[in-house]
Amino acid sequence: MDAIIEQILEDSIAVKKKAIGLQKDVIAGAAARLADCVAAGHKILLFGNGGSAADCQHIAAEFVNRFRIERRPLGAIALTTDTSTLTSIGNDYHFDEVFERQVRALGRDGDLAWGISTSGNSPNVLKAVEAAKQIGLYTLGMTGAGGKLADVADLVLRVESDSTARVQETHITIAHILCELVDRILFPQAFEE
Repeated sequence: MDAIIEQILEDSIAVKKKAIGLQKDVIAGAAARLADCVAAGHKILLFGNGGSAADCQHIAAEFVNRFRIERRPLGAIALTTDTSTLTSIGNDYHFDEVFERQVRALGRDGDLAWGISTSGNSPNVLKAVEAAKQIGLYTLGMTGAGGKLADVADLVLRVESDSTARVQETHITIAHILCELVDRILFPQAFEE
């Protein structure tokens, strides 16, 4: 058991180091876009399925509440949390539309749509990103090796791994880096000593 635990830990660290190491400029660009969005009073719309849905809630909470510093709330909404909306759209239309319809209803010029899909091929994430682009939102995609999401999102953060668990672990690490960078961009005085 010890060897299995150590191997999982080493694999997780290796995937994170590679993904983050290769994309520092992309991560910095994403942080700048996110900071510009919320600084202008706009909001971040997050969506994904399963573990990615949970990540959306987690990330939205970091922006709305706080990450590491005391600061004003920043606008972010996880489109994964309203069960009445999700189930009514899934029932009346199709599950592929559960995020698209919310993006069309809630998205406004200047907002940012952030779709997360470990495969990069989740139909409801792809439809929402495409809808966001149609109504003028900037789009950020987080994916594994890429998939179709890498072709449609304006900015893409990839995690090259065959393991969904390693992709998800790296996604939340990158998201935490983005939260910290956004705070440092918007509230630099909080980090001065």
